[in-house]
Amino acid sequence: MSSSNKREREIAREKYERQQARRLEEEQARRRRNQIIAAIASLAVVGGTLAALLINHNANNPATPIATASPTASASATPSASASTSANASPAALVCPKGPVPTTKTEQWPSAPSGTLDPAKTYTLNLATNCGDVKIQLLQKEAPKTTGSEVFLADKGYYNLSDCFRLTTEGIFVVQCGSPTNNAQNGPGYTVPDENLPASGTNNYPAGTVAMANSGAGTSGSQFFIVYKDTTLPPSYTIWGKVVSGLDVITKVAGVGVKGGGADGVPAQPFVITKATTQSG
Repeated sequence: MSSSNKREREIAREKYERQQARRLEEEQARRRRNQIIAAIASLAVVGGTLAALLINHNANNPATPIATASPTASASATPSASASTSANASPAALVCPKGPVPTTKTEQWPSAPSGTLDPAKTYTLNLATNCGDVKIQLLQKEAPKTTGSEVFLADKGYYNLSDCFRLTTEGIFVVQCGSPTNNAQNGPGYTVPDENLPASGTNNYPAGTVAMANSGAGTSGSQFFIVYKDTTLPPSYTIWGKVVSGLDVITKVAGVGVKGGGADGVPAQPFVITKATTQSG
């Protein structure tokens, strides 16, 4: 074998090895790019859903979706098989009797009630709905101003014939209620300061938590949300109660899904608070 032929083969092999190494680097770079793009897209969808959800459009303080401080769920959060609906899935059959038509509340108050609840007593808010009763124990020691406001509104009939107008089944797991116009707009005319905010961390709003919706710090009004599955949020929403019975009612509504088959919007199963009452003991 001539030395020139041997050298030609060596050159060809070196060229081939360089090409293979370059292709490997390009393939690895392409995979990294795709992974980053997929992660950003996933976070954008979840972040957009959350930012649009937990807002309270107050009549005296029109709210805007929370931007840089918007609630964001953990990237690993996934909907449960029994209580979620994918964007392309069809809602399940209705599971509740037909409820009454929600009414619009027009009464406004210039300021929040000044009184607070007796910290030595036990207070509950009972929500009678077309899907079953939900009983909420109030946390008046931890959130005295918020619970005082909630009892005031319930006793005024503010939540009677009121629609729970929003359901989210991916990223976070909540149903939202308490809009006087039944469409995520407006409030009682006053706001309540934030109280009893949890620490940051995974599942800091566990199943059964009842918290205030808002449009930023210190803007809670009448709208609230009930968590039906452990949820991770920024510590920005006042926790004022916990469901002690009837969480299965919320889960039942969530299991039907969102109207139109999405993951965030009007519940496919109409969910109306027929009457809200309070009791103490």
